[in-house]
Formats: sequence, structure tokens, C-alpha cells
Amino acid sequence: MTRRARLVAVAAILLCGAIGVISSTQTWLTVVLDDSAGRALEVPGASAIAVLAPLSLAVLALGGALSIVGRALRYAFGALTVAIAVLLAWMTAHVALALPVSAVSATVTEATGITGESAVSALVDSITPTPWPVVTLVVWVILVAAGVFTLATAHRWRGSGRRYRTDDAPPAAGSAGSRPHDAIDSWDDLSRGEDPTA
Repeated sequence: MTRRARLVAVAAILLCGAIGVISSTQTWLTVVLDDSAGRALEVPGASAIAVLAPLSLAVLALGGALSIVGRALRYAFGALTVAIAVLLAWMTAHVALALPVSAVSATVTEATGITGESAVSALVDSITPTPWPVVTLVVWVILVAAGVFTLATAHRWRGSGRRYRTDDAPPAAGSAGSRPHDAIDSWDDLSRGEDPTA
């Protein structure tokens, strides 16, 4: 059960981060301009929320790191995951529900050269959302749950890499002493002209 808790938490966080990255490249909004041509512009998630891609990548990094860190960092990374998820959920909900002009202003400015919130707002005729903002909002809710699950179960996770540690291992037969050698100790011995394997 303990091993499964770590697997579930890490897999959920990695999956949410990956979907966030994918979502940043998908069309979130379609904006129709109030001009003679009535142009329709597609607004990707990365334009609607400027921090969507970098924070999604940060979630991926947190998920990967959670699989190898110790107990203290599990709590820190779990709390950071919750904080990022709440921030992204709030920003995504604002775009999905309010359809603010600020979410399309970068795309409109790039297409028309017109800047300024009031000028862009006057140029926008309508904003229509695609399913991606709602899908992404659901992903962030799942990410919040994964972060909370991490905080609730992190104390029961087994330490990673314990099988590779030598500080608790008994000395090998015929060894000169029981003090473990790490790479720095070995390098120091070599620098003094001593054989670290003796």
C-alpha cells in the first residue's frame, strides 16, 4: 500500500503536468474581431495564461523529483504542488468562466498591432471558449488532490535508494576497517598517494 501511494501520487502529478503542457499548445478561445473582415483568431492556452507552460513544466519536475527525495522534501514538494495547482486552477477558472479580454489581448495585438486594453476591447466582437479551459481546470483540481494526497501519505513512503547506501552495511571480509568510503574520501586518499581500496 505504501509503495502504491507513492506511485499514485507521482503518476498523478506527472500526468497533470503533461496535460498542462499539451493544453498550453491547444486552442482555448476563438476571438472574432469587429472589423470589416470579421476575422476569427485562435488563442492558445499559453497566450490566454502566460504562465501555463512554465508552471506545467514545473509540475512535471516536481513529480519526477518526488520519486527520489527524502521525507522533508516530500512535504515541501507536496505543498508546492498544491500551491501551483490552486494558482493555475484560479487562473484557468477565470478564463473559462469570465472570458476576459486580457486573455486574448496578446493574440489580438500580434494580429493587428493594436495595443492597450481599451483599444483591444473595442476591437473584440465576441470570445468563444473551446473545451480545453474546462478540461484543464479539471486537471488542476486533480492536481490539488494529488498534492494533498502526497502531504497525507508522504510519511509512509519508503526511502528511495536505501539499498545502495553503504553506511549501514557490514564491512566486507578481510577489509581493513569499517569506515565507509565515498567518492570524496577516495579522491583525498589518491591525492595523498594512498590506495583507497586497501
